[in-house]
Amino acid sequence: MIWEGDDVISLSRLMIGKTKVIEAAPGTIRGDYASHTNFNVVHGSDSPESAEREIANLFSEVDSFCYERALEPWI
Repeated sequence: MIWEGDDVISLSRLMIGKTKVIEAAPGTIRGDYASHTNFNVVHGSDSPESAEREIANLFSEVDSFCYERALEPWI
């Protein structure tokens, strides 16, 4: 999944949880679902540069699309 938005990297990494499973807080994806650090259930880029590289490695042009939120004109 490719996400875009304000502070999306830091916010998504909060939701994902710490890389080391033992340090991942309950309620995070890793805290609730990961069983071992070497077998991560999710990955999140750590910088815009990493995200750009990883998106290019994992997705093609047809895999992503942009859309306008219904409320966008009103915001």
